[in-house]
Amino acid sequence: MRFGYWDMAFLGPESKSAAEASECADEQGKFWEYHDKLFVSHAGENQGAFNKDNLKKFAADLKLDTAKFNTCLDSGKYASVVENETAYAQSMGVESTPAFLVNGQPLVGAQPFEAFQQAIESERKKKK
Repeated sequence: MRFGYWDMAFLGPESKSAAEASECADEQGKFWEYHDKLFVSHAGENQGAFNKDNLKKFAADLKLDTAKFNTCLDSGKYASVVENETAYAQSMGVESTPAFLVNGQPLVGAQPFEAFQQAIESERKKKK
């Protein structure tokens, strides 16, 4: 089993910028901390909470090297990564979050453990 996390930036420009910023934070080993900061700072879709100034402030709050972070974010270094990951998820039938792929099969929404267990077991039986 492998767990992977893909960006799914489908809520407009701030969603895309936030996803790019999290990739910049990952360069400094702070992806999950930045991810968590984004979720606690969310204030509605495209309401200004994730404008570039705020995204840079979040990096400073987490004590990232802000010069490196700001250069990364301003460069658009991860724009194509975010676009490609979003397009891939959508090509697999994912149109909302949270969503999971179990052997390429979407499992959409917050699901109980049993739903994952059933999906995994179903895929394992196909392999036999």
